[in-house]
Amino acid sequence: MNATASADSLAARRDRAFGAGSPLFYNTPLHIVRGQGVELFDPEGRRYVDMYNNVPCVGHANPHVAEAMARQQSTLNVHSRYLHEGIVTFAERLAALHGPKIESVIFSCSGTEANEVALRMARMATGKAGIVCTNATYHGNSEAVGKMTRIGNGQNTAGDVRAIPFPEMLRPLVPGASEDELCEAYLDRLRQVIRSFEEDGTGFAGLIVCSIFANEGLPDVPRGFMSRATEIVHAAGGLVIADEVQAGYCRSGVWWGYDVLGFTPDIVVTGKPMGNGLPLAATAASRKLIETFRAATRYFNTFASSPLQAAVGMAVIDVIERDRLAENVATVGAFLKAALAERKGRFASIADVRGHGLFIGVEIAGTDAAREPDMDKAVDIINRLKDRGFLTSNAGAYRNVVKIRPPLVFQKSHAEEFITAFDATMAEVDG
Repeated sequence: MNATASADSLAARRDRAFGAGSPLFYNTPLHIVRGQGVELFDPEGRRYVDMYNNVPCVGHANPHVAEAMARQQSTLNVHSRYLHEGIVTFAERLAALHGPKIESVIFSCSGTEANEVALRMARMATGKAGIVCTNATYHGNSEAVGKMTRIGNGQNTAGDVRAIPFPEMLRPLVPGASEDELCEAYLDRLRQVIRSFEEDGTGFAGLIVCSIFANEGLPDVPRGFMSRATEIVHAAGGLVIADEVQAGYCRSGVWWGYDVLGFTPDIVVTGKPMGNGLPLAATAASRKLIETFRAATRYFNTFASSPLQAAVGMAVIDVIERDRLAENVATVGAFLKAALAERKGRFASIADVRGHGLFIGVEIAGTDAAREPDMDKAVDIINRLKDRGFLTSNAGAYRNVVKIRPPLVFQKSHAEEFITAFDATMAEVDG
């Protein structure tokens, strides 16, 4: 049986086992059996450069992480209702990576869980229910957190989550406005929504954003927006939640995305890359906020705050610091972004190149004056790149952004390989 037939057979079995409708990437799904660093391999041994997965942030099958995982699992793994020094030390180390406002940590297993804790924490601390998000966001898939997913400019059915337009420069809320005027226009939408919560009795609890607006397509945000938005939120008695599941852990070339956009959150959520594949997430805040939440809920998560999470979480931070991965991300990311920006004038379909560190978005749009988002062409591009051995995806508010987000160990040599494949792909799709 050839590789395609084998993949088709496995996909059919998957539909039976999972139920049809479970999503897969690419027009011809990939069957991956092994990974090493930034490379993935199919059953035939074909190599693919992973330019999408932020979960294995220090690389697929990282030996230091794998050894820490195996050693701890073969020694002890219990739930958190026993004392264990490892998880306490890990919480202390994680909190210390933030500023002085972040003192304590609640561990969980997924970004969804961690965001749910953050929302509950904000509502308990303020005694209010209203949460503001953006109109093209994603923070998880539970019933409560999923209420925020792409609700447009409206609100969820309960009226306790309301959206504002995400701040961007490419397709501005007020065409022709200066950057300062545009910033003010977006901030005014925030003020309006906060006011609407207070007027109808819901009350305003907080604002939640991905610190670099990743799911919105990594837009260039008007300068000062997030620092001023934070001031508005605090003046209204609310809290700011920074979802760092995608933005954090040196993805931008510094530890936290909130430092890139220049604001200080009250609550920070982290997830995916923390465990390099082991389910691990966290909600971090001041001790007062955490203890208020704990007193009201006595929160417990069977698989969280475990010795295994501690050992793996510490190993991931060890590798990031030992191998100076923040520096690598900043250097290689700047090279790749600059190279892609050069292609903007060369290929008509590229409307914009944006991003921070090793998180880059290439906006694909029509070539007429309107520059309408072109999702179909973006999908075509990612499939052609896959066929050339480079794994990306399409994302953003219009699903037209080629999303580039490799493990942090991605090197300049990989970037150079990718640019060669990208040039050949764009030459094909742009005719």
